Amino acid sequence: MTPPSTAPYDLVIIGGGPAGCAAAVMAASVGLRSALVERREPGATLRRVPAVTNVLGFATGTAFADALAADVRRVADSCDVLLGTPATDLHADDEGVTVRLASGAAVRGRYAIAATGVRAALPDEAGWLTSAVDVPPPLWEADAARLTGRRTLVLGADRPLGTLLRAHPDTPLDLVVPHPPADAYKADEVRADPRVTLLQLDTLALHPTPEGRISAGESGTFAPDAAFLNLGVRPAALPGDLTRTPDGYCPPDRQHPRILTAGDLRSPRAQRIMTATGSGAEAALHAYYALRLSS
Repeated sequence: MTPPSTAPYDLVIIGGGPAGCAAAVMAASVGLRSALVERREPGATLRRVPAVTNVLGFATGTAFADALAADVRRVADSCDVLLGTPATDLHADDEGVTVRLASGAAVRGRYAIAATGVRAALPDEAGWLTSAVDVPPPLWEADAARLTGRRTLVLGADRPLGTLLRAHPDTPLDLVVPHPPADAYKADEVRADPRVTLLQLDTLALHPTPEGRISAGESGTFAPDAAFLNLGVRPAALPGDLTRTPDGYCPPDRQHPRILTAGDLRSPRAQRIMTATGSGAEAALHAYYALRLSS
């Protein structure tokens, strides 16, 4: 991890996904000094996306992540990349922002861009699902090769289901997908795939069996390592001065003047890689023009 500067940055960017990386590159292009705070590596979440069909120039998340990481390295003279420790809170005042890190360090900037995105929803956040078993991993962590020929439980019909199937068109999967009525429109893209059994239902309860398996009611029983969550996402907003809507998202037009939001954190309506990238670049330009007007 690069140690943060003791002098305030022009811009502190929290999150190294498409929005955060685009913000860092745009900030460098207009002469802003920035810091990019990311607990893993730039583009880490994209590496879970095996196939993309709506990103210009790229067919896989891994290829796009490689390009993002290369672009961030290219602007290293203008952007300090603070890897390895997450941001824990964000506060703003009339002069700027303070981002505190889990290490105890504080990063000061004149503006901040919160681009922390979303996380996988948990069973207790899904009104249709109750569970007495250990929380399964999210579907994007599934290894399709290990699931070949195995009956696999996928809880929910969110979009990673279609991504998995498109990425492995010839893999003989057997996916049983109970989902609530609200997921019906998402299930349409996989409805014709013979490898998927869609089960629309209002409620589902998971229980352990004496043999150590997972009972999913009429859906059947499944090995614990053949069960995955696909319940959608929830915003991963930092504690502090971010203004949230009742569903936890952080719209740009409701924030403190020193705080900008970008990417999937803004709203559930435009959660796409391309829109996140554009919003990050736009947020960096907003900070640039604001700083010019104040100088």
